[in-house]
Amino acid sequence: MLFPRIYIGTSGWDYDDWLDVFYESERGMFTYYARFFNTVEINSSFYSLLGEKFYKGLAEAAPEGFVFSLKMYQGITHKRLLNPRLVEKELDFFLKSIEPLRAAGKLGAVLIQMPPRSRREIPWFNEFLDMLPSNVRFAVEFRDESWLSEDIFKRLADRNIAYTVVDEPLLPPVVRITADFGYFRWHGRGERPWYYYHYSLEELKGWASKISEVIGEVKMLLGYFNNHFRGFAPHNALQMVVLLGIANKRQREKLEEMEKYFASAPRKYERELQEALSSGDLDKALRLLAGERRFERATGISDSEVKYTLQGGVLRGTVKQYFVGVDPGGRRIVHDCEDWRKSLETKRLCKHIVKLFQVLPREYSLNVLRDFAENMDEWTFEYGRSI
Repeated sequence: MLFPRIYIGTSGWDYDDWLDVFYESERGMFTYYARFFNTVEINSSFYSLLGEKFYKGLAEAAPEGFVFSLKMYQGITHKRLLNPRLVEKELDFFLKSIEPLRAAGKLGAVLIQMPPRSRREIPWFNEFLDMLPSNVRFAVEFRDESWLSEDIFKRLADRNIAYTVVDEPLLPPVVRITADFGYFRWHGRGERPWYYYHYSLEELKGWASKISEVIGEVKMLLGYFNNHFRGFAPHNALQMVVLLGIANKRQREKLEEMEKYFASAPRKYERELQEALSSGDLDKALRLLAGERRFERATGISDSEVKYTLQGGVLRGTVKQYFVGVDPGGRRIVHDCEDWRKSLETKRLCKHIVKLFQVLPREYSLNVLRDFAENMDEWTFEYGRSI
């Protein structure tokens, strides 16, 4: 292998819509994933503080040479805006919890994904960076262009913290190395959401060239594809591994298999969804929109646990204890379960929404879903308890 310290993978691995595209079965997904990639970025660490037991389990499950990167808990980054006076306890808990990965040599880096705030709104940024231990790699991903300045790059370089190189609609694709390792994230260039995007080979060649230009400046390079819709991420990640000249036989064979899938089934998902809705096959449409596992979980919810009112076409109700609001005219769905919150950007239906559409008057459900399928970019999924 020409560059043994290059790690290319995806953001997350547990996606229903990777079945038949990347995965052969929904069982043993991580074990299967680790056959083809040497790293993964953990998303669940962003949504809640996970204990040492969780990370110890990951360290034991991963093969030798595999590393995990993970997003810092959002309570630190987004709720308390990295304020040193407010984050000390949560930061200490977070760092202690990931120690099993570090001790096992399976910790890639911790990604500090900044909130979409300007640098004026987080004046204590330096003080927060000074709280970080030197025995863990950290990378910072900015979400506002005001941070892209030489003095910020210098602050990162002084502390050996990586600037996260991103490809996304909001920020320019600045390639800057500020640490002895590099951190790249490919979000996609879609409209809404960004992540519904399949990189072309030509686009990836451009990024492979950029990586080749800076690889001599770092000891390790971590790169993750976050465009996880429909199996796009593992496909693009395997393409990148091949372009960088570090692919093994197994990876090349898997890529060839995926290439055949995408060549033989262009826009297969969209076509199947339209056919299901045109024929009035509500359950098939819901399976496609939610994924097999979420659909099956919906069957465990009783019809009696669904309560709703319809007024002027706008629906307000509850499924179990969770609020649901649907406004077809405004093209909005509002809900408040945790799975829904994690899926806002991917526009995947959770089990509660599936159950709701099964219980609602059939024509109402079909009409809403038909409009959603035809105008997906115009619909917004929101987390909340009112509409």
